[in-house]
Amino acid sequence: MGLKHNLAELVDIPRLTAWLDDHVPELGDGPLAVELISGGYSNAVIALDRGGVPMVLRRPPVVPPPGSERTVLREARVLAALEGTDVPHPKVYGVCDDPAVIGAPFYVMARVEGWSAKIVDGVTTYPPPFDGPPCGYRVPYAVVDALVALANVDYRAVGLADFGRPENFLERQVDRWAKQLASYKEKYGYPGRELPGYELVERWLRHHVPRDYQVGILHGDVGTPNMIFDHRIPCRVKALIDWELSTIGDPLLDLAWFLGGLRDERMPDAPSSSLNDVSHWPTRQELMRYYAGGTNRDLSQFDYYLVLARFKAGCIMEYKVAQAHAGKLDAKTGEFFAGIVADCFAQAAEIVRRFG
Repeated sequence: MGLKHNLAELVDIPRLTAWLDDHVPELGDGPLAVELISGGYSNAVIALDRGGVPMVLRRPPVVPPPGSERTVLREARVLAALEGTDVPHPKVYGVCDDPAVIGAPFYVMARVEGWSAKIVDGVTTYPPPFDGPPCGYRVPYAVVDALVALANVDYRAVGLADFGRPENFLERQVDRWAKQLASYKEKYGYPGRELPGYELVERWLRHHVPRDYQVGILHGDVGTPNMIFDHRIPCRVKALIDWELSTIGDPLLDLAWFLGGLRDERMPDAPSSSLNDVSHWPTRQELMRYYAGGTNRDLSQFDYYLVLARFKAGCIMEYKVAQAHAGKLDAKTGEFFAGIVADCFAQAAEIVRRFG
């Protein structure tokens, strides 16, 4: 499928132009030029140019994942709420909940200049000088800086008191993601497959929920491809992006999501992430201490969050395997995600066996 065909499916130029005239005057009033930046695994990102402030439009893809039309609007809401906080994020200029305009809900935000990590042939790559020591060592610290800022936001004070259901958040997690995994059978006609480690991890999580946890804003999909970094040294995050899984809950889950693939000082024999070369990065424990110092949070039960993060990731990403089975994605993409999902449950099970 060519780029032109992609844009024709994603954007109706005349209707979008009329909507922008009424809602986003900062973009300018010239002819609307659009360019596809990324089709995305979850959402499409399209550059907009009318001679004013550079912006991008974000909307679900033509073949949307489950619940994406609702979540793109939630994403816009949390970004708007973060205005004025220390959390690096793109400014939101306009939100449209009417799918009649371009075929799906969308929002328009500032275009942040910088770099993001790319996944090439199943490996996360970084531009020089951040692709190795010494400058690459700072990359995960920059990520944790952003997570510290997010964890320290008072979600009620920024208008997100009703954005999620923080009560019993952790207690609901296993059912939430197990139900999503099971839903792919009906949605895609997917028979499922054996996932070694799944049952062990599910049982363990149900019996090891932390009794006390501190509620805050979760990004939900923390990773270097979902961030825009400054080109300058030292490395710093200019914007957290891709907020479609954001909610109110326990921010330690964000930290665990990011640290899951890093070297663990307790397991020098265990392989680290197959998606990242983290040999020149600090260890999981170093970044845990750094995060605790910035948030004053208790990380004594962090293994629970590491296991839960891998469980959640596996349950979510299996939908790509299901889509490939249904012919909605190519077989190569399905195989790629099948391997990632298997790794998620294997890594979680290993932590349970060693430390549970």
